[in-house]
Amino acid sequence: MSARHPWAGDVRARLYERVRERGYDTLTAFAEARPAVPLHRLADELGEDDVAAVQVFSGLLAEAEQRRQVTRLVRDVLVRELSDDFPDGWPTVMDDGTRMDVAIALGRWSGYTPETHQERVDQASDALLAAPPPPGWRPLGPDDELLQTLLPDEEA
Repeated sequence: MSARHPWAGDVRARLYERVRERGYDTLTAFAEARPAVPLHRLADELGEDDVAAVQVFSGLLAEAEQRRQVTRLVRDVLVRELSDDFPDGWPTVMDDGTRMDVAIALGRWSGYTPETHQERVDQASDALLAAPPPPGWRPLGPDDELLQTLLPDEEA
């Protein structure tokens, strides 16, 4: 039965009930089975009317903190944001409009970033804007080589 509003009722219980209904024990396993799918689409799959992307992220963050894999989650969120805005990969032309689109995607990524990782994400964002990846670059998961170079697995 739908709660009809993302913030009504026990959000965490609703998330895990929906994840288990789909055959997964954790929200992380559910998300990993859908690499590069934006958070808002994961939320829609779990409950179009009563699950929000930020709730999915919050659950993923809690699990990542328990596993001490927050940096990996931060990279994963970037992959999901980029795939939403640039499904064909990194833009071939970096004109003013495209730079703005990239900056918006990086800004959304930053908005999902825990304070512990904010400085590193700011540095990675600056690096991506200063020296863009090759046109068509499309990371498919958090273990992408370039992403690991920009944001190595060192927990803050």
